[in-house]
Parts: sequence; C-alpha cells; structure tokens
Amino acid sequence: MEGAATYRELARLERDERRQKVLLKMAEAEERHAGRWAERIVALGGDGPEGDGRDTRDKRKETHVGPSQSVLLTAKVGNVEAALRRVEAQEDEHVRIYEAQLRSLGDQASAEILEELIHDESEHAQMLRAMARPSAEPKSRLESILKRERWHTSSGSWIGDAIYGVNDGLTAVFGIVSGVAGAAGTAGREFVVVAGLAGMISSALSMGASAYLANKSEREVFEAELARERHEIEEHPDEEREELELFYQLKGFSEEEARMLADRLAQRPEQFLQTLAHEELGLSEERLPNPTFAAMTGTLSTALGALPPVLPFFFLEGSSALIASAAVSILAHFAVGAAKSLVTARTWWKSGLEMTAVAILVAGIAYAAGVLLKLPV
Repeated sequence: MEGAATYRELARLERDERRQKVLLKMAEAEERHAGRWAERIVALGGDGPEGDGRDTRDKRKETHVGPSQSVLLTAKVGNVEAALRRVEAQEDEHVRIYEAQLRSLGDQASAEILEELIHDESEHAQMLRAMARPSAEPKSRLESILKRERWHTSSGSWIGDAIYGVNDGLTAVFGIVSGVAGAAGTAGREFVVVAGLAGMISSALSMGASAYLANKSEREVFEAELARERHEIEEHPDEEREELELFYQLKGFSEEEARMLADRLAQRPEQFLQTLAHEELGLSEERLPNPTFAAMTGTLSTALGALPPVLPFFFLEGSSALIASAAVSILAHFAVGAAKSLVTARTWWKSGLEMTAVAILVAGIAYAAGVLLKLPV
C-alpha cells in the first residue's frame, strides 16, 4: 500500500504524461498486491487492514497509507529521476526478499502470490531503469530496460570471433616460443618447434571448445527463458499484454496505439511470445550464433594466428630464427590490432600499436623467464 501511494505521488510530480500513466499503472499493480495479501491474511484467520477482517478490498481503499518519505524527499530535493532510481533499488530488494520467502515458506497459496509479485516487481524495476534516463531516446531507454540480471545475447559476429581467435593464438604462442627459446638457447630449435606446435594445437582446440560450449549454453538459456515467458503468458495473459503495452508506451506510442499493437499481437500467440521476449529480455533467435560454426571459427582462426611465431624456426636456426620470429610476430600483432578496429571502432593505428606493445611485453617477460629456467641442452 505504501508502494502504491509512492507511485501515485511520483505520478503527481511527473510532468511527462506518458510516464505519469506508467507510474499509475504501477500503483494499480501495487494495490492488487495489497489486495491479494489482505485476502490471504483474512483467509488464514488474521485481520484485514482495518483490523476487523471484513471485506478487505473496501477496507484497503479506506486505509490511508502514505508514500515513502525518503523517496519523496529525494524527488523534491533532487529530481524525479533520482527518486525513480531509489524506488528501483527498493523493488530489486523486494524481489530478493520475496525469493528468500519463497524458498522458506511452506504455504502453497502464499507461495503463488509470491511468484506473481516477484514477476511484477522485476518488471517494475526494469521500467524504472528506463524512466530514470529521461535524456535518452526511446530506443536507448528501452535498451536499459532489457539489462536484466542474467545475460544478454551477443551479436554473433564471426568476423569479431575470428579476429579475437587470431589474437589469442598469436599472443599465446609468441610467448611460448620466446620462453622456450630463452630457456633452450641457440641450440634448441627442435624444442621451440615442438613447443610452438603443441601450443598452437592446444590453444586452437581450447578456443574452439570454449566457443562451442559458450554458444551452446547461450542457446540453452534462450530456450529456458522463452519457456518461462511462455508459462507466464499462460498463467497471467492480461498482465503480460499490459506489460507489452507499457513497453510500447516507453517507445513513444500513445496508450491507444500501444493497446492496439498489444491486442493485435495477442491474437497470434507465438508472435506475441517472441515479441514480448525480445522487448522484455532482449532475446532474439536470429541473433543466436551457431555453436558448431563458432567452434570452427575459433579453432581455425586461433591455429592461423599461432603459426607466424613458429614458422621461422622451420627455415632458420639460432639467433636468426628468434629475430625473424620476433619481427614476424610483432608485425602480425600490429596487423591484428589494426583489424580489431573493424569491430571496436577504434583508430586502426592506435589499436595496432597497443597490440604491438602487448606483444613486446609478453615476449620480453616470457624470454626472461626462459633464461632464468635455462635448460641443459
């Protein structure tokens, strides 16, 4: 009831009509929560809000509970956005409390109420995150809603994966070659070649396996989240439709337009599910990478990146091989760093020089460690 009063007072202070309506919707949801608890308390033999245990819905309306004074003080001394961030933190804390109660409570009927509240309070926290950024465009405000506790889908760009695979193989094997060369000395060509090739194979397989498992897990999480969202739609269809309406309102649609869009989508259950999952959680099956393709990209690119430091030792010996390996590896690091600008949007030469500095540092440390651990050859 305090939450409902707080949202209504924030709506009164809010100047944006669209945000006012969203806050009032949240207030109505909090009043529903209060009604559910009041009814459950009375069913268990307790007293309603007025202490007489009768007609809790009417008594709820008659009972005057004021808003959170700390939130109102923040709104008046600071601004409404700061108050919304404070309420967002409270909603997140409520979710943690409800989840702890859900684990310990033995009453099934009360547990069902808690599950409903956890869902609603989580949605409130997301919407508050969006509303607390008034200067952002609707798209970026909605994106902030989608930043939920768990995870988010990646772009699945194979170009980026390939570049980072090359980078990983190149740096790792350059370090291995430098370290073994420092330890084995000028007569240790065979040691360097074997160690370099072993490092190339292990790095490539490790990168490929990691890429496969990571992308497979991402797809499994997507399917699990989609199943949970489908269950929520089946259990609370009206609330889920209202939720989608609010997302569209935050995008800039009027209340009538948002209702029309949500109603139209609700007539196509699968499309409604996909849209709600995308708007609420940022889930999109098209953005999910293929685990097998990601594994192949990671394996091949890492192996390719690991070759330059080893190749000179096939044709040269001693100091000449080490110098050639260092030169080729440093140039390759600069090229990879410059290529990274394709996915990072940084200046190509700055990115290249950064990778070159990393290569020199890695090789220097590895070579020094090798010299300290010098092998009897």
